[in-house]
Amino acid sequence: MRLSDFKFELPDELIARYPAEQRDASRLLHLNAAAEICDRQFSDIVDLVGSDDCLIFNNTKVIPARLLGSRESGGKVEILIERVLDECEFIAMVKASNSPKPGSLINVADYQFEVTGREGQFFKLSTLDRSVPVMTVLEQHGHMPLPPYIDRGDTAFDAERYQTVYAKESGAVAAPTAGLHFTGQVFEQLKRKGVAWDFVTLHVGSGTFAPVRVDKIDEHQMHSERFSVPESVVELVKATRQRGGRVIAVGTTSVRCLESASLNGELQATSGDTDIFIYPGYRFKTIDALITNFHLPESTLIMLVSALCGKDNILKAYQHAVDNRYRFFSYGDAMFLEPQFLDSQPESTADDSL
Repeated sequence: MRLSDFKFELPDELIARYPAEQRDASRLLHLNAAAEICDRQFSDIVDLVGSDDCLIFNNTKVIPARLLGSRESGGKVEILIERVLDECEFIAMVKASNSPKPGSLINVADYQFEVTGREGQFFKLSTLDRSVPVMTVLEQHGHMPLPPYIDRGDTAFDAERYQTVYAKESGAVAAPTAGLHFTGQVFEQLKRKGVAWDFVTLHVGSGTFAPVRVDKIDEHQMHSERFSVPESVVELVKATRQRGGRVIAVGTTSVRCLESASLNGELQATSGDTDIFIYPGYRFKTIDALITNFHLPESTLIMLVSALCGKDNILKAYQHAVDNRYRFFSYGDAMFLEPQFLDSQPESTADDSL
C-alpha cells in the first residue's frame, strides 16, 4: 500500500487547539461492525460498552518534557526530552541555531546540562551537577510538550487537561489522548454497569508525531517505545473471553501494548521496548474494539485504525467527521470503532518485533 492511500483533506479550523470545556462533553463518532456511522456524545460510551466487556487503558503520565534554555554563547535552545534514562541522563531533540557538540553546555535557569553524545536526530544529555535529578529541573522549569499542530504555548490549564485523570507512571512526552475524555463520573457509571478495566503502560514518544517518509508503507520503520503489560491484564482478558465479552482498547497506545504482548498468538505479561507497526493486513490477536481520537493524514495511527476497520471505511468515517465539523487530533473528539473483518485482506508483513 502507498502512503497517499491514507491521505485526506482537513480544514485547519477543525484542528482542536483547546479541549472541550468538559472532558466527557466531546462528540463521539461510532463506526459499527456493519460499517454504519452514528453521531453520538462521548457520554454515550457507557451504553456502547457491554457489562461483559473490559476496557484496557494506558496509565502513562506526561512529563513536562519541554525545556527552554540557552547556550554559553547566549543563543536560545529548546530541549524536547524523548526518554529519561536514569536520574541524571536523558535523550532529547535539541533545537538551536547550530547543533551542539559533545561537551558543550546548555543552561536552563540555574541548572546546566552537558551534551554527552548524539545518535541521529537525538542527543544524549546529563545534568552537570550529578546530585540534581532531571525530574527536579522538569518540575521547576519544564513545559507540557503539546503536539506541533497545537501551535501555541502551553499554559497552566494544559498541565491538567493534557493528562488523563488516571495517569500514574511518569515517562510519556505525549498524552494517550483517547483517555482524555474519561472522567470520574464516566468511570462510576461503567462500574455500576459491571464493566471491568485495567491498565497497561506505554510511554508515548515524540516519534508518534514523526511523518512517514517512504512511499511504500511496509518499508517504514517504527520508533521504539517502552511498554509493560502486567499479569492482572492477562487475567482480565482471559476472564473477559470466557464470559463472551470484548476486549476494548482505549487508545492506539493500548493497542500497541496488547498486540506487542501477543506476538506468539496469546497475550502474556511482559515489558520492554516495542516498535510494532500495525497497518492493513495485520490480524489482531487480542483487541476486539477501540476507543480513539482522530489521527493525522498519512500517519501510522490512521494506518492502525484502517487495519481494524478497513481503509475505505475509515476514510469514509473521516470524511463524515469533516463534513459534520468534528474536532480533530489530541484535544479533539473521539471515535468508537468496531472491526470489520476483511477476509480478502492479505496477511501483513509488518515488523512485529519487540
